[in-house]
Amino acid sequence: MSLLHWGNVPMLKFIARRLAAGIATLFVSSFLMYLLVSVSIRPLADLVESTAPNKAQLIAQRTAQLDLETPTVVRFFKWLGNFMQGDLGMAWRSGQSVNDQLGSAMVSTVQLVLAASVLAIVLGVGVGIVSALRQYTSFDYIITFASFLLYSLPAFWVAVLLKQWGAIRFNDFLRDPFLGSMTIAGVAIVLGLLWMLAIGGDLRRRAINFAGAAAITAGLFIYLQVSDWWLRPNINPVLLTLLGSGIAIGFTLLSTGLRDRRALGSAFTAVALGVVLYFPLQRVLYIDGFGWGWVIALGLIAAASGILIGRLWGGPDWRQSARAASLTAVSVGALTLIDQFMLYWGDYLALGVIRNRPIATVGDRTPNLDQGFWISSIDTYTHLLLPTIALMLISFASYTRYARSSMLEVMNQDYIRTARAKGLTERTVVMRHAFRNSLIPLATIVPLDLVAVFGGAIITEQVFSRPGMGQLFVKSLGNAEIEPVMAYLVVTAALAVIANIIADLIYAALDPRIRVNS
Repeated sequence: MSLLHWGNVPMLKFIARRLAAGIATLFVSSFLMYLLVSVSIRPLADLVESTAPNKAQLIAQRTAQLDLETPTVVRFFKWLGNFMQGDLGMAWRSGQSVNDQLGSAMVSTVQLVLAASVLAIVLGVGVGIVSALRQYTSFDYIITFASFLLYSLPAFWVAVLLKQWGAIRFNDFLRDPFLGSMTIAGVAIVLGLLWMLAIGGDLRRRAINFAGAAAITAGLFIYLQVSDWWLRPNINPVLLTLLGSGIAIGFTLLSTGLRDRRALGSAFTAVALGVVLYFPLQRVLYIDGFGWGWVIALGLIAAASGILIGRLWGGPDWRQSARAASLTAVSVGALTLIDQFMLYWGDYLALGVIRNRPIATVGDRTPNLDQGFWISSIDTYTHLLLPTIALMLISFASYTRYARSSMLEVMNQDYIRTARAKGLTERTVVMRHAFRNSLIPLATIVPLDLVAVFGGAIITEQVFSRPGMGQLFVKSLGNAEIEPVMAYLVVTAALAVIANIIADLIYAALDPRIRVNS
């Protein structure tokens, strides 16, 4: 029996023990890092090579400024004392506070890491599980090849290609956004083939899936072309209804299956409510002071509305209906929010500083751009797009392989054969039994990967000139500034310790065989 309960003494002892070990690890590692950084940097290098007549005086002044005559061990404990009080020191070349530098750098990196990691996890796990269920098929071979290819690509090379094709070429495309019939047909055929291979089945089913996916893709691109969507994008109520209906069917199919009429009805009720509230919500989105606090509040209201809808539909298993309706309601609300951003797209393109080239290749924001919540948020997204894709592609490849191998291991377990022997549908076996248990190994990988990306997006930030944690580390190391370098290393190390503790707790929560007092 698992002992993972917050009120249990073993849980408290486990957390206290791990925290104590983490603090000790941080102390030792920070001491060693301080010694190594002190040896590796040379803050007097430029003065030693200088030909200035007052060279000796300048060296003496900088030595006194940086307290270099004090033994390194003593300087470490001085730095540690200030660090414990929240004073991270000053970057002596720029005169900036390290607290301010670290704060702005962390915001930029967190934006990048969260966006890339969430997309990589959702897409990677989904594609990996489908690949496992379609083991040794053409789809499985294609995904395996693509995963190994993406995983082996150098990060800087991916970033440079994205700059060329994702920014320069797409910005050129926006000058005269036209897609030829051959381009549309080619994309439709490729996506139709992928969908056909992913679903599988007999020849007739494959033909239907291919034709349906290709026709939907071609129709979508024709609509985008005819409506001049590239320059004036929008999600009108008609499109919102169609997309919401697809989302409702998808969530119901994954959650309970389409035979559960209550769950399907709850999901479609959430879609209808979202469409009905489309125009009244416009007044809320235009109020003064609208920001992310409002977005979070509206998201919670949407989730609560979905749960209420599921409860009103009732039934012996109303929680499944509530889950499908809640996920659908939040998704429809997100589409409404995206539609509002799209309405400001034309205004963003018309800004003089943008010059009708919205996809940015450097920085994390356009300088001196203060146009309110909607325009500023669009600017943030356009600067996030390329570095997010660069990080996501590599992380996507690894998560695909993790999810595939984990799912294959679970599908060969005895309890899966028992579930099938009981007569459960394949959807129930996969979603309720196999899928949940296949996520257990990922619970230990995801927190550690997040820390690795948080502290290791150095190459991506360097290529795209994002002022994040990686840029702070490289710049400070080049400037021989020990305080920012130590702040970066200690924050990264602390996150690694916390990620290990969280991974252990999640693993124990998911697997009742794990005992936290062991």
